[in-house]
Amino acid sequence: MSRRFAHFLAIDWSGAKGARHKGIALALADAAGGPPVLVERGRGWSRGEVLALLRDDLPPDTLVGLDLGIALPHADCGAYFPANEVLLPDAPALWELVDDICREDPDLGAQAFVDHPHYRAYFRNGTETGAHFRCDDADHGRGRFRVTEHAQAAMGCKPYSNFNLVGAAQVGKSSLTGMRMLHRLRGHLPVWPVDPLPAEGSVVVEIYTSLAALEAGRTVSKAKMRSFGALNEALGALGSPPVEASGPIDDHASDALLAAAWLRAVANGERRWHPPGLSPEIARTEGWTFGAL
Repeated sequence: MSRRFAHFLAIDWSGAKGARHKGIALALADAAGGPPVLVERGRGWSRGEVLALLRDDLPPDTLVGLDLGIALPHADCGAYFPANEVLLPDAPALWELVDDICREDPDLGAQAFVDHPHYRAYFRNGTETGAHFRCDDADHGRGRFRVTEHAQAAMGCKPYSNFNLVGAAQVGKSSLTGMRMLHRLRGHLPVWPVDPLPAEGSVVVEIYTSLAALEAGRTVSKAKMRSFGALNEALGALGSPPVEASGPIDDHASDALLAAAWLRAVANGERRWHPPGLSPEIARTEGWTFGAL
């Protein structure tokens, strides 16, 4: 693949309650070179502000990496919500359902969905594990996986289910709030691989910042970088100039900075866009994590 993108925007996302989120960090890398830079908002980003940026103020030809799950597991049980009367055909239909049920939740929140009587039993929250949190007896204790999460695990990562709402691995809320945003981006930005990669223009992909850290020479147990020294060592491993700063750094910011540089380093590799486990059916229903091979 020849050089396709001019900019690389990595977004460390958050599904937390509230209007502004310390857990949201944005970083931008330019294809022409230079260190990645944080895209800062004075009081912190809201999810609605990120949506507005992606919809209305994105630099041209930007590859956007969202650190969240763009869909729920489907292939394992043949449905997102087995035993439910609502059988959704694809990821965009899932996004629409989540956004509709949560339309009263502020700032793209998703509490209404995980509390909904038709869907509550599919999640593990702080008080109970729903009856449908697991799909079969082969469960590894972390809940249902998409095909891409199995690929992540085979690469040495430790993914958790997008139905998990508990602890540091509560990726469910991040994913559901992200799905609300993706629904509102329909017609504005394609989302690979749910949508085919266009020949030009900007596109959104799902990322997992631990994959970027692994390719930068970090281990899974040390994927989080909390100093500029550690961040710059990882950036150097990706061929990126260092960020001119020293001392401590928030790990959300370091995740975004490293992921932006990683996207720049790997986005033109053909194999990234054609992972062996990605079939048309998986693309349509579950999506994929960019870089999971």
